[in-house]
Amino acid sequence: MGRRFDPRRADRLMAPERREALRPEALLDLLAIGPADDVADVGCGPGFFTLPAARRTRGTVYGIDIAPEMLEHLAENARSAGASNVRPVRSPAAPIPLPDRAVDRAIAAFVLHEVPDLSAALAEIRRLLRPGGRLLVVEWDARPMPVGPPLEERLPRERLLAALAAAGFRAEAADHPPHAYRVLAEV
Repeated sequence: MGRRFDPRRADRLMAPERREALRPEALLDLLAIGPADDVADVGCGPGFFTLPAARRTRGTVYGIDIAPEMLEHLAENARSAGASNVRPVRSPAAPIPLPDRAVDRAIAAFVLHEVPDLSAALAEIRRLLRPGGRLLVVEWDARPMPVGPPLEERLPRERLLAALAAAGFRAEAADHPPHAYRVLAEV
């Protein structure tokens, strides 16, 4: 398990340079969020993916994070953006206090390398997804680079793909330059 991101640095997560490098809109295109879909953003932080997801649907977008400071940032950012369909939820990655099959789409960006039990977190996300649901995972490449967590804390894509298969997902990985990879998984 990696160290959790320091909430005092939340502003870095919303920086324009990060938006330009990661292209969250292009990543969210992969999820094909429908106009009435409900979405869970697990490890949402201040809303880097939550807010663009909320613009794509009239459904509820659950911003799930363990850190109350991150949820405060999310609530403030959602208010500023006029995203009234965002609902902050304080929770670890497992268990999440939402009912079974609560969402159509889920996001777990740069968070699964931090969870203490990857299998439990993926099983919990699968529990939340409705039949035909999709999960987008974005993680750091497991190679030396000047950004991101220490190499030993990263989640290699092969390990993630094996864990997704064990949790009942069909998944496909691709590079997401310059520093990450992404996985689109379906139930």
